[in-house]
This record gives sequence, structure tokens and C-alpha cells, in this order.
Amino acid sequence: MRLLVRKKIFAANHDSNGGETLYGLTRSSRWLLRDSEPSLAPMVLMENHPWLVAPWHCFSHCVKEGGIAFKMAHGQEIWDFALQNPELNKLFNDGMACTSRIISRAIVSGYKDGFSSIGSLVDVGGGIGEMMSEIMKSYPHIKGINFDLPHVISTAPKYNGISHVHGDMFQAVPQADAVIMKLPSINTRDRRKIPARLDTPSRPQADAVIMKILKNCKKAIPKKTGKVIIVEVVLQPDSNELFDETGLALDLAILAHTTGKERTEPEWKKILEEGGFPRYNIIDIPAFPSIIEAFHE
Repeated sequence: MRLLVRKKIFAANHDSNGGETLYGLTRSSRWLLRDSEPSLAPMVLMENHPWLVAPWHCFSHCVKEGGIAFKMAHGQEIWDFALQNPELNKLFNDGMACTSRIISRAIVSGYKDGFSSIGSLVDVGGGIGEMMSEIMKSYPHIKGINFDLPHVISTAPKYNGISHVHGDMFQAVPQADAVIMKLPSINTRDRRKIPARLDTPSRPQADAVIMKILKNCKKAIPKKTGKVIIVEVVLQPDSNELFDETGLALDLAILAHTTGKERTEPEWKKILEEGGFPRYNIIDIPAFPSIIEAFHE
């Protein structure tokens, strides 16, 4: 408990009469309460489940031999494993949903002008629809489409004004005025079995995956007025701002569980240009990711 108090996870209250030390919550530990609003408990439970911890112990083997850490730990990639294991599917969906609720509020408050002119919006890899639901609360005029894999959509609750559509983002994306993707480095997967080596600095396979999705998004939106809204970390390795360390830690978690990666702005610029989006804006919001607004031309 002393370490947790030092890290400000808990507060210590010492009895003035020399009695027992009592411990209380801080702003940090309140995020861990299941019944708190907002709560990060589902994400913490997901990341600390033995299934998600095991791949971290495979990093040294991946460096020496190549391969995907999660697959090395469990014999298959996380998306196939979740398809066959409803418990992991629920853990992952609940974990992503709780972060969606938090990030979505930051998106709505930080991107007000961006949503006002959109008539229809598709959330690619939208999970069970939490982010789209939050957006629709503030912008009910938008026709919302929540798009994800069939086994994910099958567990999604009903929301007013939102259509749940299942499919494969590597094949096609539903037509809309705009596309939004939250944390695509985490959510995306390609069925091509390409090994991702830890000792490949740029992890080019991950770039190819994102570019493939971007090209399908480009086909789904109007050429002149359409846009892709990417809610993702833009790494600042040498910065000491509030969320910079979070982005680097998330990059490691992605490496443990998928073939993805987080990126710096120059890396994003390269991917966007090669994916067909030569013009973009980066918009800071009050959360660890930023909004990358990308346009056809």
C-alpha cells in the first residue's frame, strides 16, 4: 500500500492517536470502481486477464524468431481467438466500450464544428456502438452506422438512429458522408497471415493494413465533401505532456496483442498520402488520442 500511496493511487489517513492507518480513494483510483461514471474498470480487467498478459512474456522469442506475440502465446491471433472464446470477446468489447464512452465525450466537445455538417457517419470497427451513441446524443441529425465484424455486432444493443451493419473493413466500408475510426491501431486486423517482427522499426505490415482500410474508406465517401475522422494517438516521443507516456505504453500493449503500432505525425503523413488522403489536420482533444481529419484533396 505504501507504493500505491506514493503513486497517488490511494490516500493514507493516519490516526492521530497512533491507531490503524486508513486508506481512501484518490482521483486516480476512482476510475477503477465498477459503478463509477466514467470507469476504466473493464479496460483494467481486460489488460490484466491471463489471456492478455501471456503475450508480454513472448517478446524475447518474437525478437529472436519473429512472429506475433499473441499468436505465440495462444496459437492464433487475438481476433480468431475472440471469435472462438466468448469470454475474451466480451472482455475486449467491454474494455473498448468503456474507453469509447470517455473518449467520445472528448471527441464531441473537441470537434463540434466537424460534426455539424455531416449527414451520415459510419463508425468503422465501432464495436458495440458506444462512440456512435455518444456522438448521436449531441448530433441527432446524423444518420449513424455502426460497422464491425458479425460476432461483435451480434452483441451490440439497440440505439435510436443507429444502424448496426456487419461486414469486413478489408472488403468494403458502408457508404456515408464521413467515416470515423477510433484507435484503428488496436481494432484493425488483416486476415493475411503476415508475421510482424519486433525488430522491424516501422512494422511496415501494420502500415499496409491501415492503408488498405483507408483506401476502402476513400471509396465509401464523396470525393469533394467526404472526410475520414481518425481518432488515434499521435506519438510525441520527446515530449512530456500529460498523455505522451500513455501513448508510448499503449504502443507496447498493441504490440503484445496485435500486429499494430502507434505513430508519430510524419508516419501518419506518409500513410495518409499513400492511402489517398494528401490533406489532413490534427486536432487536439481533452483525451490521450487526437483527431486526424483527412480529406481526398
